[in-house]
Amino acid sequence: MSCEVPARIYVLSDSLGETADLVARAAASQFPRGNFEITRLAKVSSAGALEELVRAASARGCVFFYTLANPVLRERMHALVTELGITAVDILGTAVGALSRVSGVDPTGEVGAIRRTDRGYFQRIEAMEFAVKHDDGRNPQGLAEAEVILIGASRTSKTPLSMYLAFKGYKAANIPLMAEVDPPAELFGVNPRKVFGLTSDPDLLSSIRSKRLSELGTYARHYAEREAVERDLESARALMRRLGCIVVRTDDRAIEETAQEIIRYLEG
Repeated sequence: MSCEVPARIYVLSDSLGETADLVARAAASQFPRGNFEITRLAKVSSAGALEELVRAASARGCVFFYTLANPVLRERMHALVTELGITAVDILGTAVGALSRVSGVDPTGEVGAIRRTDRGYFQRIEAMEFAVKHDDGRNPQGLAEAEVILIGASRTSKTPLSMYLAFKGYKAANIPLMAEVDPPAELFGVNPRKVFGLTSDPDLLSSIRSKRLSELGTYARHYAEREAVERDLESARALMRRLGCIVVRTDDRAIEETAQEIIRYLEG
């Protein structure tokens, strides 16, 4: 059951707040939609600015998810939590403290250090840019550079899967398949081991397409009709057989689950 007024989550950081934002969204996803609104307060650089933000936000009732690498800011935040009686989750401090106690090494307190030391960060950024550039069949001339190519009928989760795989660092492209439209010629020149055909139950797909049309407030003749859906699926399966690619079902599965299956094939 949703709250009448969504509770506010403030993501607070002396860097970009990406880590705290991810944790906050993961936590909020365990509740019905509409219970929480997330606001990011990033690049807090002084104790004065921190106190001003926290006092102003806490007056409205909220919870803070924070990652403060600067020890001075972290200590000030701890004091404000006690003084104001606010609810807060110290995401970075707890983990850093545990590592320091086990290793006997003091943390550097360097803000944004992960982006300078984690090669995977830059790999993910590059992969995300690639996925956006090659979404929905765009720029097929770049398919040779893709590490993963997803093909399938409309609404078989190609785009969200591409973005999730990109977040994991894989350069992913996706191509929509329609019975009456030929796929790009470049698709036949790539290694079929990196091509994954997505398929789904026709009734479910028809329902998803109908809902999508309703959300857009548009009408597309035959798009959501079961006959058209079956025709698209059969045409797509025929192409998948021709390519010899791996076929993956996406119906009634979380994006993460489908992505892990694809990753297992890629790394196997």
